[in-house]
Amino acid sequence: MPSDVQAFEAHATDADLDDLRARLAAARLPEAETVHRTAPGPDRWEQGVPLADLADLVDYWRTEYDWRSFEARLNRITQFRTTIDGLGIHFLHRRSARADATPLILTHGWPGSIAEFIHVVDELADPNDADAPAFHVVVPSLPGFGYSDKPATTGWGIEKIAAAWVELMGRLGYSKFAAHGGDWGGVITTVLGGRFPSHVLGIHTTTAQAPPGLTTDGLTAAERQWTEETRDFWRNHAAYAKQQATRPQTIGYSLVDSPVGLLAWILDKFAEWTDTEDSPFETISRDRILDDVTLYWLTRTGASAARIYYESHNSLDPDLRVDVPSAISVYPRDIEKCPRVWAQERFRQIVRWRSPETGGHFPSLEVPEYFVKDLQEGLAAVLAAHR
Repeated sequence: MPSDVQAFEAHATDADLDDLRARLAAARLPEAETVHRTAPGPDRWEQGVPLADLADLVDYWRTEYDWRSFEARLNRITQFRTTIDGLGIHFLHRRSARADATPLILTHGWPGSIAEFIHVVDELADPNDADAPAFHVVVPSLPGFGYSDKPATTGWGIEKIAAAWVELMGRLGYSKFAAHGGDWGGVITTVLGGRFPSHVLGIHTTTAQAPPGLTTDGLTAAERQWTEETRDFWRNHAAYAKQQATRPQTIGYSLVDSPVGLLAWILDKFAEWTDTEDSPFETISRDRILDDVTLYWLTRTGASAARIYYESHNSLDPDLRVDVPSAISVYPRDIEKCPRVWAQERFRQIVRWRSPETGGHFPSLEVPEYFVKDLQEGLAAVLAAHR
């Protein structure tokens, strides 16, 4: 490992974990929502996270959840930190045993984290199927997230992060690599493919954003439905994004000071953005969601992570085009769904397009086996096209 890359181990202090449990025990909860219904269904969540659900999860977090187990899994993968443009960047690095492995960078978004990928890293690096492609997997924490440093100045938006990822991969000896991402990770992956074609072999994304101003003429009924659902999301369900884009500091006080506030803010998105009828726990376990939320809590990154919206909301260059081979998957319950004919306006070489039957915004957690297979097959198509 280069001298400017240092090994890192996650280890929360007992005092921090005791403090978390004490705050959870002393939580002041509001009264129940006025749309309270006992029957399962999305209407229960009309005003946000229902009191009963939150109270149950707070109790579980305080009395049963085991952070040390997640911490041990992180440390088994092996972690590192390096400084790029004055900012400490944390990342997981899992090298494959296979001689034909391709370097791959996986980028998370908000309210996700490296926790989205730790349970798929081994299968991507050393797949059980000998015919599946293998990867040297790098999973960085975005600036201001997890164990990466918190930027002290403005400027750490999607373009600078993408450039930092190229520098990071170069330090690890990977001058050429593939990239995957969803949410902010998908946007950063798009920038990687568009700005750095000499380094990026190709991309796989679950967040394909078309250039603005395209017409719905010629779209199928299903594609029109996608565009209507996406428009409805941004009109009626994106208050969190407006808040974080305009006043991240204000919401940040609650996210860093109150574990219950942080939990509710993040759980609301897991509930609304997953392919479920009533609760995100239909597809994602309580432990997996609490791994993510506890990582935000212990690293005190609620405010710094929110600032990616201030830096980058609506900042993807409308003229950016991606000419490297691209594989795109659009999950049915994701929050943004882009028709292929629109995506083709930005991604000029789509070599594989999939619309899975199930899954939402967090496919690596909701449908992990399908996600891994889709990523393997998508990147296999990308690499074949690149050759």
